[in-house]
Amino acid sequence: MIGKLTGTLTDKHPPEVIVDCHGVGYEVQVPMSTFYHLPALGQPVSLLTHFVVREDAQLLYGFATAQERQAFRALIKVSGVGPRTALSILSGLSADDLAQAVSLQEVGRLVKVPGIGKKTAERLLLELKGKLGDAIATASQPQATSTERADILQALLALGYNDKEANAALKALPPDVGVSEGIRLALKALAK
Repeated sequence: MIGKLTGTLTDKHPPEVIVDCHGVGYEVQVPMSTFYHLPALGQPVSLLTHFVVREDAQLLYGFATAQERQAFRALIKVSGVGPRTALSILSGLSADDLAQAVSLQEVGRLVKVPGIGKKTAERLLLELKGKLGDAIATASQPQATSTERADILQALLALGYNDKEANAALKALPPDVGVSEGIRLALKALAK
């Protein structure tokens, strides 16, 4: 079907954008992670897409990266998770963060996404295990499965830092750091 759109960005109102492709304006729903990286109005844009045909609608979803689209496609295969919920999840967590949450089986990170309850989060973790985590996380976060890193991340989240801040601090740590030293270094980096 429609796998990619390249054209001019003519309108953007979260979560919808309109991409003009040679005089035809396509309404595309995008996650906030993609929305924040869009160019200014009137500028060229290219989005990977996923086309959904239902009885009552034909919807186009757009993504800045192949990882986001892959995560979206994996999410909508989970029973009880439709495209709107998948878009909400990808707006609350990046594809890498989602893959890390799945590989570490962190229900708490998924529950923070609006519209995701504990049962849905547990179902997501169960059904995505081995599918999403291996496909996305191995390339971008090889040390994501280490228990030390998971403990450092949980400590930072418990101290009130958001996922983005905690993951940024985690990425800056040396690969073989211990838990207490890692927390200390991460807090030092976050205080700057």
